[in-house]
Amino acid sequence: MMDRFALMFAMAWRNLWRNPRRTGLILIAVGVGAWSMLTFTAVLQAWSVSNLETTLRNLTGHGQIHARGYLDNPGVDHRLAAPTDALRNLLDGTEVAQWAPRVRVPASIQSEYETWPVTLTGIDPARERGLSFIADAVHQGDMLAGADASGVLLGRKLAKRLHTDVGKRVVLMSQGANGDLVERGFRVTGLFSASPEVEEANVFVSISAAQSILGMGSNISEIAFDLHDLAVLPAFVARLQAAAPGDDVRSWQALQPMTYAINEMMNAFVQLWIGVMFILMAFGIVNTLLMSLHERVRELALLQALGLRPRLIFAQVTLEAVLVVALGVIAAMLGTAVTLLIFRNGVDLGFLARGAEWFGAARVLYLHIGAQQFADISLLVWVLGVLAGLVPTWRMIRRVPIDAINRG
Repeated sequence: MMDRFALMFAMAWRNLWRNPRRTGLILIAVGVGAWSMLTFTAVLQAWSVSNLETTLRNLTGHGQIHARGYLDNPGVDHRLAAPTDALRNLLDGTEVAQWAPRVRVPASIQSEYETWPVTLTGIDPARERGLSFIADAVHQGDMLAGADASGVLLGRKLAKRLHTDVGKRVVLMSQGANGDLVERGFRVTGLFSASPEVEEANVFVSISAAQSILGMGSNISEIAFDLHDLAVLPAFVARLQAAAPGDDVRSWQALQPMTYAINEMMNAFVQLWIGVMFILMAFGIVNTLLMSLHERVRELALLQALGLRPRLIFAQVTLEAVLVVALGVIAAMLGTAVTLLIFRNGVDLGFLARGAEWFGAARVLYLHIGAQQFADISLLVWVLGVLAGLVPTWRMIRRVPIDAINRG
């Protein structure tokens, strides 16, 4: 049995290179198709990951805890008390990478020239590190020194709109806990860099300063958290809900449904692209195989006349397809590896960067495809490529004697 297989393998390999042009056409069809599948998957995943990371770092985190009604009316009236022991134990557990309390309320900011609506966010800068963008986003000036620091951080675009800069004073106004309008002056300590809408819509002060302005005492607006492993997020959210039944605990998917939809859409695009490219590739494989079989009618008829059964001829031709498709897939895998290596430092979107930022992606996309997905797509292309030629090959093999007689 092994000797027969070795002989068929040797014959199949030699048959491939009897007509290099025909074999080259199949290699190109398979190689380009598989390379495009793998590379396009890497690009879409890079966009999806960039969009997700940008959204999560824009103060969303993997999940948040609010008072009920806050998300519908994010004012000072819907505030949280300090976390209970049960809730704090979960947040301080090994599953949580970082968590931070915040004060977030609608407000207005006034400079010497302009007044603009914003979201006033009180933060503890040390707790925000690794959780949100603000810890590393100061572009000019200084970061807030601590949870009780004075000063305010503005986005670059907001500072330009207000005609203000680092060192100048602005006034923040909002509704206090007692229902009255409260206001306080702050000196701009720094300007931060982020996406255009974030720069224009947010100002940051220390959490103590925000609580003092609003008269909230030790109350807060929200708790944001990140986990070490996103796979355990649904179970962790369920445990938080059990520990704080009166609060509103939500994952990032519920907080940012648009981002979740975009990620799902990207996954659908990958599947669609794989399907389209496989159909195009299959046409190329089938047509080239049929052309090859038509050219080899006399040869295959002679083999049958010498006693080789049709099923063995079918196995011989199928083995040729297995080998040539495998070579095409290997070439595609090497091409994809080279492409990822060339762009290992990321793809700068250049003049498209601003448009990408509006859709939540970063200026630079880092192409990435998981090893498992890389292997799965390659194997899928190989298997489907071989299967695409089985039916027409079998039908053609059965007509070989008739075609040979007609040609004779």
